[in-house]
Amino acid sequence: MSKLYVPTLRDDPADAEIASHRLLQRAGMIRKTASGVYTFLPLGYRVLSKIENIVREEMNARGALEIMMPALQPSELWHESGRWDDYGPELMRLVDRHDHGFCLGPTHEELITSLIRGELRSYKQLPVCLYQIQVKFRDEIRPRFGLLRSREFIMKDAYSFHDTQESLQETYDAMSDAYGTICNRCGLEWRAVEADSGQIGGKVTTEFMALADSGEAELVYCDCGYAANTEAGACIAHPSVHAVDRLEKIETPGIHTIEELAEFLSIPTSSTVKALSGKDEDGGLTVLFIPGDHELNEIKALRAIPGFELLTDEEMLAFGLHKGSMGPIDLPEGARVVADVSLKAIPQWVVGANEEGYHYVGAAQGTDFTVDAWADLCVVAPADACPECGCALKGARGIEVSQVFQLGDKYSKAMGATYLDKNGKEQPFIMGCYGVGVSRTLAAIVEQHSDDVGIRWPLAVAPAHICVLPLDVKDENVMKTAENLASEAAKLGFEVVLDDRDERAGVKFADAELIGWPLQIIVGKRSLAENKVEVRRRLTGESGEIDLDVIAELLSFANKRMNDMSRGGVTIFETLFS
Repeated sequence: MSKLYVPTLRDDPADAEIASHRLLQRAGMIRKTASGVYTFLPLGYRVLSKIENIVREEMNARGALEIMMPALQPSELWHESGRWDDYGPELMRLVDRHDHGFCLGPTHEELITSLIRGELRSYKQLPVCLYQIQVKFRDEIRPRFGLLRSREFIMKDAYSFHDTQESLQETYDAMSDAYGTICNRCGLEWRAVEADSGQIGGKVTTEFMALADSGEAELVYCDCGYAANTEAGACIAHPSVHAVDRLEKIETPGIHTIEELAEFLSIPTSSTVKALSGKDEDGGLTVLFIPGDHELNEIKALRAIPGFELLTDEEMLAFGLHKGSMGPIDLPEGARVVADVSLKAIPQWVVGANEEGYHYVGAAQGTDFTVDAWADLCVVAPADACPECGCALKGARGIEVSQVFQLGDKYSKAMGATYLDKNGKEQPFIMGCYGVGVSRTLAAIVEQHSDDVGIRWPLAVAPAHICVLPLDVKDENVMKTAENLASEAAKLGFEVVLDDRDERAGVKFADAELIGWPLQIIVGKRSLAENKVEVRRRLTGESGEIDLDVIAELLSFANKRMNDMSRGGVTIFETLFS
């Protein structure tokens, strides 16, 4: 430790909002260089490298081949795919001295497609899966949460090329299996969830979420195995009926929200219907209706109504609509009514009257108004029905650590990447894309494996396995025993740190807990007098004194079992530390 660069901090950094951001800085593993940009210090880089190696092993085991592409990408490739403008301001753009446009890659679909389109010519060469582990860039409008939302990050991205959908599905399944194994080996509690493909494209995609209260993504899951990001999951809501004898127009002065309306009428929010107005791609008015206790999913709305965009307050007034009092009766001429499918079973709606300060109770479908189209429009929420088994969904928050995509021919068609099929005819490649956020995974591990005093690394990714702490480095017997223990453990294949700093015991203990060494062997004069040392296990907090001879036997036994540490099989080894 006297030779290690580990500048630990006693106090939390002022800008640290979550555990990983706080503890990785305090433990001397990362340092902030600029907003959303971090330097990995020696111990942090050791952990990062271990995660990279786990990812590399799982990719190689499934036949993927490692390459390295440039981070600097010419703009013309992005113009070919159409993403130069579509990607938005998050794309870091620059111009060189020759006035040529470039970007710093947030992802590499364009570059990999341009690479293979002149190299892979025949179906006989397929499938091919290539990957890299590399720095990526995204000009986040508000970088936050340390490594979870940064402007520069480490990612493993893989791309596969196929001649059939069946071949793509095989690789997609293999990559999904690899990602589950990676999460397991990193010690993560995770869920594979249905997701939206976002700016990457494609129609089939799955996110791998590490469960954490600090996660930015909301997800729902069921004990049957179903899980989904709330933005992508099918919503099966259960709106309730507020039945009345006839249509009644009620004065509701000052009522502008669903919560206010439900309280005013003394009914649950699930008995109300929420209205939202927008324009379609042709500028026409569309009014959406969803259960009052749910939120609109704008991604789903865009799929149901091409070009859909919510109206501003000024635009609503121009259409003659009243915010907080919209409803399906007496809408402006030409307005289209689209409702969430869950409302199909609700014969009477509690909804706005299209008049400021008034609402309808008992608005009847087919009599008082008609619905032009039905669609799944809502953000799925806990307690909604599971689309696979019908049970109530549970809710959680998650950190996206990896994602797999079926891209189809989105990029190959746009960029003219083709091969010759069995009949000698040119066909666009069918593509897949698979990403692991390596630096995000590091942060997710800390979010799940930490407490108030520091990090509790899973053994497979810990910066070292064992820390030997001599409490008095000036005592010859203490130091000699500590050095012998460290040396013997290292010879047996363990990664060992010797805390040979001339510091108070309290400082050493605090740093050991903060950094999170899985096993601490504490050597002090008092215990040595009885030929014992103290052993602490960071994960559980268990500690106790053990005879020196027993320590040697345990380390020797652990060494014999090291051969059982096949890929993903760290459990046998880890139990030796309990």
